[in-house]
Amino acid sequence: METSPAQQQLQQASDWWSTAIIDIRPGVIRPRGLPIEELIGSATFPQMIWLMLRGELPTREQSALLEAALVAAVDHGPQAPSIAIARMAVTCGLPLNGAMASAINVLDDVHGGAGEQCLALYRRALQIGGEISGDRATAVEQALDEQIAEHGRVVPGFGHRFHRVDPRAVKLLQLVEQARQAGTVAGAHAQVAQAIEASLARRTGKTLPMNIDGATAVVYGELGFEPALARGLFVLSRSVGILAHAWEESQQGHRIKGPMPRGIPYTYTGPQGDERPASAPPQAPR
Repeated sequence: METSPAQQQLQQASDWWSTAIIDIRPGVIRPRGLPIEELIGSATFPQMIWLMLRGELPTREQSALLEAALVAAVDHGPQAPSIAIARMAVTCGLPLNGAMASAINVLDDVHGGAGEQCLALYRRALQIGGEISGDRATAVEQALDEQIAEHGRVVPGFGHRFHRVDPRAVKLLQLVEQARQAGTVAGAHAQVAQAIEASLARRTGKTLPMNIDGATAVVYGELGFEPALARGLFVLSRSVGILAHAWEESQQGHRIKGPMPRGIPYTYTGPQGDERPASAPPQAPR
């Protein structure tokens, strides 16, 4: 039976937003086809994240490992730019959603993107290893050489400006090893990460242990998440800390709080006294 122009237009409108993520109709809410009333009270938040991203519910063991990574990256104090920005934004009059948006917007390549970059490095090493019959040591060296040639000497996921040893990474790697022994994950990403850590020590002559980004990249890689989702999952995790700090700051009553106390000046490096910039026009006679 031939469809009418009106039916075709209706179908075109319905197809405009096609999604396999959720089915919404009057009285019906089904994320990935599962009734929300069955998920409420039975699914945990990490399980819900997995369901929405992957289209299926994880095993209890997979969910526990994902949850551990999400918990690990929640907060790193007001010295973290995203947290500081959230707190400053609140003192400028922004509500919580505005403060959170301001903070999340800086979770980009430098502050917040290292997990994605690190997982991409792990995946590249594993790819090279597969191409050269599983020679992991050679694959790691080649992947590192490519990374440094393209992006410079700072390797994402290793070393920390604040912690000599990142306690979050240590614990996460222990959990990954337990999951490997239980058969929940294969452990290949963890092995690559440890090989990179050892290679960096040889190359630099100093210890550059895995940090939170390197360790969560291991977890997300072992659980089968793509590199771009490593950043998205970090944003979800850090949003909890951002919210907590924004709320705390909103209760303290400060107004227009800058990055430093008012009594601490910044360093001025421009012209002094009567000096004028070379390109400045001469003063008009008075």
